[in-house]
Amino acid sequence: MPLIGLTGGIASGKSTVAARLAELGAVIVDADLLARDAVAVGSPGLARIRDTFGDGVIADDGSLNRPALGSIVFADPDALQKLNRITHPEVLRLSQEAFAAARAADPDAVIVYDVPLLAEARNRGEWDLIVVVEAPASMRADRLVEYRGMAREEAERRIGAQAGDEERRAIADLIIDSSGSLDETVAGTDAIWPALRSAQPRS
Repeated sequence: MPLIGLTGGIASGKSTVAARLAELGAVIVDADLLARDAVAVGSPGLARIRDTFGDGVIADDGSLNRPALGSIVFADPDALQKLNRITHPEVLRLSQEAFAAARAADPDAVIVYDVPLLAEARNRGEWDLIVVVEAPASMRADRLVEYRGMAREEAERRIGAQAGDEERRAIADLIIDSSGSLDETVAGTDAIWPALRSAQPRS
């Protein structure tokens, strides 16, 4: 069964593509959801984040205060690296468990790992194909301001903290342009579905 890496910068339209792939029959494993599990209340990950970044990143109910943590790590590359060293190993473990469960449930399934930071990892990993969803940085900043209520300066900082378009294109097997309408993005996703279903293992 093919294992597909799906990536794209913040506000690129990646979630729209993932949702459409799920409708087409893919099993979606969401790295963001796994990352939440990795720092859930009572987890070792959350304890390490508190030790590293202080009580200010913990909400009153004991959960992670994501906006507070985000304001730190997206303004400081060293802080972002520290966070990644805490969360990435646990997310890797959880993702492998999810892939194994999907394979056990349906040996013919197309598994799509929806992961924002695939390019930042700087390796192809185990992916049979990598799909990159992209739109111009200025458009993505507009989306963050309009749909998420983010200040433009913060939007641009978050975009700047991630890999650039060229870095993502360098690892891409297939690219979906999400700069048009929603219908066009869905159509672009439909167009690559046969390639995903027929993808062959690299090894």
